[in-house]
Amino acid sequence: MSNEPIKIDVDQVLRARLPRHYRYIPRFAVRWLERTICQDQLNAILQRMAGKNSVDAATAALHEMDITVEASGLDHLPEGRFMFVSNHPLGGLDGLALISLLGNRYNRNIKFLVNDLLMAVEPLRDVFLPVNKYGNQSRTTAVQIEEALKSDKQFITFPAGLCSRLQPDGTIADLPWQKAAVVHATGHQRDIVPIYFDAANSRFFYRFAKWRKRLGIKFNIELIFLPKEMIKKCGSTLRVIVGEPIPWTSLDAAHPKQEAARLRELVINMAPTSHKS
Repeated sequence: MSNEPIKIDVDQVLRARLPRHYRYIPRFAVRWLERTICQDQLNAILQRMAGKNSVDAATAALHEMDITVEASGLDHLPEGRFMFVSNHPLGGLDGLALISLLGNRYNRNIKFLVNDLLMAVEPLRDVFLPVNKYGNQSRTTAVQIEEALKSDKQFITFPAGLCSRLQPDGTIADLPWQKAAVVHATGHQRDIVPIYFDAANSRFFYRFAKWRKRLGIKFNIELIFLPKEMIKKCGSTLRVIVGEPIPWTSLDAAHPKQEAARLRELVINMAPTSHKS
């Protein structure tokens, strides 16, 4: 593991990726992009994470942002091999919180299924299992996932894939859950532990995503605002609710898609009563 921190440099990236067009990019546009992704704040967080193992790096990042994680239901975490499934309201901080919370609870013996783009975050790479969300999986990746599932490591995933979005009824909730979690749990005899994150991004983020979709733009350009959403949470408390393990034998392996939908509803219903209407 390198002790040198990753450094985000938007200007350098644009120079390298767009050598022919770089000179035509207005400087104010570069500065706007640097501010939008909170370049300075992200570099400070990455500096704090440098040289640490994945769990300690996640904990250090939360400390740098003065974020506290309050978890209830920790008594539902006995010893064993589990598949942890969680709603995905934030798109970054929820992942850091789970790595820190479960990594410290299970002596760093965890693996987290994530978008392969996140492998660029070197301090967290040790716990990440990359998934290509926009193409076919490589054989190497498939083997790594299979080995992790067979091992005694705790397996963590956000079955929605992308972070929560604004629903037609005005609530914020996950996109439909993918069936992979159910397939993995039943195929490797792992009980499922449901987790509910009591958090949300700004209404601006969700409305932007909604209008992007209405305009027919397929690329999730709202993701550019996720760093700012994360920085806005500095100094706050993230509340996590851990549910009782669900025996893998209670899952209908023949209908994983329907079971994934049922698990999603179960997690949504774990929200505090004050959030339900």
